[in-house]
Amino acid sequence: MKTKLILLFVLLSVSTLKAQKNYSVQSPNGAITVDISCGDKLSFSVTKDGNTIVDSSPIGMIVETPSKNPIIKEWGMNSKVSKVASQSVKDQIVASPFYLKNQIIETYNQITISFQGNYKLQFRAYDSGVAYHFESQLSKSTLFVKDEVAQYNFPDGTKAYAAYANIEQPESIEQQYSNSFENLYDYKPLPELDNNRLAFLPILLELPNSTTKVCITETDLQSYPGMFVRNSPNGFSLEGDWAPVPQTTELGGHNNLQQIVTSRHDYIASTDSRRSFPWRIFVITDSDEQLLDNDLPYLLASPNEIADISWIKPGKVAWDWWNDWNISGVDFKSGVNTETYKHYIDFASKHGVEYVILDEGWAVNRATDLFQVVPEIDLEEIINYAKSKNVDIILWAGYWAFHRDMDKVAKHYSDMGAKGFKIDFMDRDDQLMIDFMWEAAKVCADNKMLVDYHGACKPFGIQRTYPNVINFEGVHGLEQMKWREPSCDQVTYDLQFPFIRMLAGPVDYTQGAMRNATQSNYQPVYNEPMSQGTRSRQLAEYVVFDSPLNMLCDSPTAYEAEPECTEYIAAIPTVWDETVTLPSKISEYINIARRSGDTWYVGGMNDWTTRDQIIDLSFLPAGEYDITLFRDGINADKKAADYKKETLHLSTTSAKQLNVKMYPGGGYAAVIEKK
Repeated sequence: MKTKLILLFVLLSVSTLKAQKNYSVQSPNGAITVDISCGDKLSFSVTKDGNTIVDSSPIGMIVETPSKNPIIKEWGMNSKVSKVASQSVKDQIVASPFYLKNQIIETYNQITISFQGNYKLQFRAYDSGVAYHFESQLSKSTLFVKDEVAQYNFPDGTKAYAAYANIEQPESIEQQYSNSFENLYDYKPLPELDNNRLAFLPILLELPNSTTKVCITETDLQSYPGMFVRNSPNGFSLEGDWAPVPQTTELGGHNNLQQIVTSRHDYIASTDSRRSFPWRIFVITDSDEQLLDNDLPYLLASPNEIADISWIKPGKVAWDWWNDWNISGVDFKSGVNTETYKHYIDFASKHGVEYVILDEGWAVNRATDLFQVVPEIDLEEIINYAKSKNVDIILWAGYWAFHRDMDKVAKHYSDMGAKGFKIDFMDRDDQLMIDFMWEAAKVCADNKMLVDYHGACKPFGIQRTYPNVINFEGVHGLEQMKWREPSCDQVTYDLQFPFIRMLAGPVDYTQGAMRNATQSNYQPVYNEPMSQGTRSRQLAEYVVFDSPLNMLCDSPTAYEAEPECTEYIAAIPTVWDETVTLPSKISEYINIARRSGDTWYVGGMNDWTTRDQIIDLSFLPAGEYDITLFRDGINADKKAADYKKETLHLSTTSAKQLNVKMYPGGGYAAVIEKK
């Protein structure tokens, strides 16, 4: 498949059959220009203020329609334009109540180029970036997408933050199509990335001799595989790569929870022939702060399809697995049993935590059957007890056990009173897995159940279309601290992924550790895990990280021993009305403010240095404010759990800033309430 594609483009490069036709579209402020060239080849380039952002880059699709004599069509090669239409749009979008803000002003210019052969190419130029996608207008039938062409070229000297498929010593590219999408970033010049490794989206490019960065991701991914990229060792370019459709699978993986692909077809998608394909997004920024607040992945996703969303309830979750069910001072053996979960429910009820999750262990291990509950668990009793305490239950589910019976499973447990599923170990984003994720979202929505996609790829727009899909993993989260070696630098990663991975959507990171370690003291301890960095950093993560369904990863025992921190975590919102980005620099520090109602929450995080941070509070409306501040204690550089809670008063008529010292791996969290 790849060899054929390369040959096609070799022929393309020497073809002189016809002259190229050139078109362009500019962002509303005129700074960004997209130039599109059509003819022997189809390519695009992007400039900002006259500087090259994306150099001339070929794009296209190789498709086949089924028939007795199948015809392969090469969209973008020897293309003939039949029509060009331009459009300018300015609209006010009412965002989902589970998004980072309650409304968005969407403004863009668009060009739609129709080609002979019944397909279109559409580009949109926003002030914050550009996006394109193809549309098929073939007569209604099945369409096989043999491959997609996406060779993105960048200026010499471009560097990248790339997260590879997390397969240890992969034997082949094909092996890497199955992975859990959680890895640290490799930061290098593009040609120096590992060409034998697939990098998954989003990926961040840092252009030379400027502050400009480009973050590439995708959205509105439906009935199509997710995009990987590989670098060229001989130049500053990235080439798209997609997993072919699985042909055969077998039960296997962790506790037989997965379907392991044993062979694949020679196409990447089998889909409807009249459809739009995923949007390829290039977020373009001149400051790192702009990466923390970009709406393009949300705006380009398909709108909400759930008429009534009043039953969708974000919130916090008392979680069992990370803390290994470690509770003490009780008269029963803690573990996966009814008594333990009643204890978690009592804790959640006492502190106003909305949910308790039953993670892996409540269903019979390796049975791949969610109707087989272990005898230590009385699930109906647990759900009814939780309801009596104003707490709801979410159930963990292995991917295949859920997939094979999803209609029955969702209805059965919805009728029992469970409010959602945390679906785990999908570990692929080929077309069949993406199709499953859309189907599961609809089935759960029909049964008024939330979905948390753990063991999954990055968000791809489904969370706008089905807002009951409330969280995604696809992040190197705190669970990694149960086993990762001391050389793993989670503190630096935490200052990278909000600028990259979180741009695509929410993260199931699972913060809240009450055991905290300095850089020299951290060790992986599976049964009693710790975080890297300070206690105040853990509190800040509830502001900085976007997570509408937010875990309290530690045990009730650990939280009860820390009442000040527990009160803060239990009370903080998980969805927001407004976001204001404050001075931030990738890999070094983050500062961000979010508003819920009339209350502002400000969070900051630091690298392994000591930093005196001046926080600009000019975003506050005029008035008098009370500030509750959690900051690193004076000994946090030696004992990371050391923190200081202070109550301050602020008048915006005099002071509009806050001075905070962050220690190595440190942070701060402030709650600002108007008097």
